[in-house]
Amino acid sequence: MMSQGLVTMSYIGASILFILSLGGLSNQETARRGNYYGMAGMVIAILATVLSAAVTENYAVLVVALLVGGSIGGYAAKRVEMTQMPELVALMHSLVGMAAVLVGYANFLGESDLTGVEKTIHEVEIYLGILIGAVTFSGSVIAFGKLCEKISGKPMLLPARHYLNLMLLLGSIGLSFMFLNGETQDESLIALGAMTVLALLFGIHMVMAIGGADMPVVVSMLNSYSGWAAAATGFMLNNDLLIVTGALVGSSGAILSYIMCRAMNRHFLSVIAGGFGSAGGQAAEVTGEVQPIDVAETVQLLREAKNIMIIPGYGMAVAQAQHTVNEITKQLKAKGKTVRFGIHPVAGRMPGHMNVLLAEAKVPYDIVFEMDEINEDFANVDVTIVIGANDIVNPSALNDPNSPIAGMPVLECWKGETTIVMKRSMASGYAGVGNPLFVLDNTRMLFGDANVKLQEVLKALQE
Repeated sequence: MMSQGLVTMSYIGASILFILSLGGLSNQETARRGNYYGMAGMVIAILATVLSAAVTENYAVLVVALLVGGSIGGYAAKRVEMTQMPELVALMHSLVGMAAVLVGYANFLGESDLTGVEKTIHEVEIYLGILIGAVTFSGSVIAFGKLCEKISGKPMLLPARHYLNLMLLLGSIGLSFMFLNGETQDESLIALGAMTVLALLFGIHMVMAIGGADMPVVVSMLNSYSGWAAAATGFMLNNDLLIVTGALVGSSGAILSYIMCRAMNRHFLSVIAGGFGSAGGQAAEVTGEVQPIDVAETVQLLREAKNIMIIPGYGMAVAQAQHTVNEITKQLKAKGKTVRFGIHPVAGRMPGHMNVLLAEAKVPYDIVFEMDEINEDFANVDVTIVIGANDIVNPSALNDPNSPIAGMPVLECWKGETTIVMKRSMASGYAGVGNPLFVLDNTRMLFGDANVKLQEVLKALQE
């Protein structure tokens, strides 16, 4: 068994490693190192907790739990495809929320020798922990359903939905007084159970009311919630490391959500309230004829171009075409072409989704640019290839005030000489909005599976 001083030192070391991990993950070139820091910190944290005085018996149960959890994590890491990462992240967030709820109830129902103000503070910690955990759990489950398309991505806008949210909030506040002032444990337990139901309903309603275009913000927002749930659990268990780690995750998730909302010209509170942009008039219909193109014509345009831009979207992830894209990039660069990638902040289904895919395919970091860095250069681009992206290259975001994505900054690829859009069909994107880019005079449509078509392009370039 470790002494309390050694446990404290281990927790400090783990906290430092977690901070270094966040710092490493902020840059593509140091992301792998950041992962290693996080893994090392978690190993130290688990060992220090297991060997501390807080664990005195039932080691067999603890070992079994660690083996089961580790096996599930290892299986998920090995079997889950990169295209399924957003769903996995949402599912993991739900487990953090569930853990906070279960720990809260265990703390409340367990024996405690606290009295007076200390008892009240501890009960407030329990109440807040269960509240945040329940919202995180139900919201993450709904997000998981939307991301894997088991639930429609369209926002569910109930009449007077904002008043409903307000009533749920006021109800939770009212139940907190009943919980704290309950004369018996059973009375307090009834109030706690009622609040849990309200929190679960709030999480469901909150995420159901958010449209598909805002789902990346939802993922980062739920990440923040899971952090605060972990911090609340730390207060309940009097565990400093959980408090620090939860605060790191909660604050970084909140900052990321704010940055993404700013990049999308969204107000954070409007996204949380749900149905942003849906109160306007009817979006303009897309009219015009598309101009299809075949592989041979695509290759000819690429051979004649000097400056090429590639815009990846979720369709590239679904087709698992990132490795083929990297090979095409090598071929084009070998022919003296300038090739760059333009990444939208909310491309894909979660923050950084496209960056992760390109890093996995070993696309050089120095040719991958964020939207703000690249948007002004489209006038000098000869050919832009849009791979399975839709909403992030939709001109109606800028010129149709009634569009559900009105005001969202997009990659302005239509300003280039020629845009080649790769799609399976003319279906709308995740936000359910038609895209006038497809019918512009300088746009060509290459229909089919992205990876199959890109393989054909690669083969032709190699000849």
